[in-house]
Amino acid sequence: MNARIRRYLINISRNQTGTVSYLTLVQEAELGLNLDVSHEKSRLNEILAEISDTEHAAGRPILSCLVKVEGSKGQGDSFFKLCERMGMGTWRELKQNPEFLPSLRQECRAFWRNDENFNSFS
Repeated sequence: MNARIRRYLINISRNQTGTVSYLTLVQEAELGLNLDVSHEKSRLNEILAEISDTEHAAGRPILSCLVKVEGSKGQGDSFFKLCERMGMGTWRELKQNPEFLPSLRQECRAFWRNDENFNSFS
């Protein structure tokens, strides 16, 4: 499932300008998860964190920045806590910084729209 989500998010990064909701991710990547069931939603969060950790460790942008939490300004606290664990700053400061999330998304798109990066790492 991790590989399927990663491929889907790379394609979103390469081919779209917006973000993707949890529900759209589940439906379009055909994950078969029910987000109304708390442990299934938690599992999706864990998978997104695993993918982000792997990408970050490899020096690539974190793909989970493209997944938007419905009804929020973009990301929940767990995303910013993940970024804090990666050494990007304190999660509260990152959440309050209006430039942080857009810059992550821009970096992600620039990386994956580069054909050399796409061909090497996708």
